[in-house]
Amino acid sequence: MKAPNIFRLVFFVLCMAAAFPRLSAQSSARQSAAFPGLEADPLAREFARRSRNSAYSWQDLIDIALWASGAGQAARNQRGVSYRDAVTAAAEELRASPELPQDRRARGEYVLDFAHKKFLKGYSETQTRLDEIVNTGRYNCVSSAVLYAILAAAADLDVRGVMTKDHAFATVNIGTETVDVETTNPYGFDPGSRREFHDDFGKLTGFAYVPARNYRDRAAISLLELCSLIISNRVADLEKQNRYSEAVPLAVNRAALLADRRDPVSSPFFQDGEKDLLDRLFNYGASLLNGGRETDALAWAEYAGARYPGGADGERRWREFRFAALNNYIVRLMRGGKTADARAALDRYGASLDPANYSQLDSQLLDAELLGMANSLGRNGNVRELLDAIDRAARDSRLPAARAAELRNFVIINEGNRLAQTQAGAPAAIAFTEEAIAKYGRNSHLDGALSIHRRNRIADLHNRFARLFNGKNYEEARNHIRRALEEFPGDRQLRQDLDLAEQALKR
Repeated sequence: MKAPNIFRLVFFVLCMAAAFPRLSAQSSARQSAAFPGLEADPLAREFARRSRNSAYSWQDLIDIALWASGAGQAARNQRGVSYRDAVTAAAEELRASPELPQDRRARGEYVLDFAHKKFLKGYSETQTRLDEIVNTGRYNCVSSAVLYAILAAAADLDVRGVMTKDHAFATVNIGTETVDVETTNPYGFDPGSRREFHDDFGKLTGFAYVPARNYRDRAAISLLELCSLIISNRVADLEKQNRYSEAVPLAVNRAALLADRRDPVSSPFFQDGEKDLLDRLFNYGASLLNGGRETDALAWAEYAGARYPGGADGERRWREFRFAALNNYIVRLMRGGKTADARAALDRYGASLDPANYSQLDSQLLDAELLGMANSLGRNGNVRELLDAIDRAARDSRLPAARAAELRNFVIINEGNRLAQTQAGAPAAIAFTEEAIAKYGRNSHLDGALSIHRRNRIADLHNRFARLFNGKNYEEARNHIRRALEEFPGDRQLRQDLDLAEQALKR
């Protein structure tokens, strides 16, 4: 009989949590060494605290944006000038400019023109960092919006951020009017309006027009939240390159930066810092699973799950993650024949699972253990002890009744076959199988096995009769076949043998 298939578990691989869309136009030494750091940069908490009592100054925004970009205050550009000094100098130049209009609308437009002339040289969808604007002049919607916000704030304008599903820009509040600023375009102030150009004598020489974009779904965000999008885009870039371990510390810092907001935005487009961090933690964990590092994944769940449980939803997700990791590990061990190691793993990590998930793994593992015992019965097993173990497993609901019956049939049939090959032969196999049927009931598998043992026994009895008869030992042949009919009364072949022997004796 072919052994039943024990590997019914499926490999679970957690799907990567959705990365934040790109916006475009350690408790122990071992863990802290092996895993991404989970402690926020103290600057993240310092920047978060600055907003408690007052609004951010434009100087604060420079510090936050450069920090979010990964450039410290001492970092310098290719010309040896610190990025902070370069942006500060530009802001001071703007503030001191005699051409800076007094009219607030004109001032907002002037700031955009200044940003493009001073820094913004070419659009690049992936260039989200403020320091790289200083270095190369390349920008995307986030980095250009952040730069504009800094310069507008320095020019004493009331500026805010705005985001949609895949875009970011700025707004300027002018009295009761809020003006959109598409910062990726030098003519993007108040899109939909026409900007005229005149020569030195006042003659109209041309105009520029940027179409208004109909953002049906948009969310106003604070300047701190706008700066945090720099980190979101950096995270998205890293995860796109499968550099999940590097993305985690950035998400930790973003969560800390946004932790103390007084009026946090509520929008499906703006990923909350804590929720975003949780997704990054699971993405890193999923990368461990995809790499076949189940024990590291389980250790990560212990380490990161304790630090960032994530509330009720997070706890549910951590349980699911631990189940996926342990499931994959146990399946791999069982496929390698290491059921003892698999049981040790379940004992080690099983307490962290939901009861239903634990029962599922326990049942599958018990199945493998019982089948392994069945396959070794002829060498070092006791069939009655094994059948008792299967009965207990079914009785305790650790094994489904149908699977218990399948394993039981496998054990009984294999043991019958083993007995048939011993000196005791078919009679022992028949007696064992009949006893099992009396205890467990009839089924097609056991009936078929019993029928084969009986046919083999009858064939043996007939063959012995034939040898005696052909040797003309008719009396002994008749006595043998009479005893055989006591075993199998009414068997047609044996009745024919008896008639043949009696006819021979009459001649």
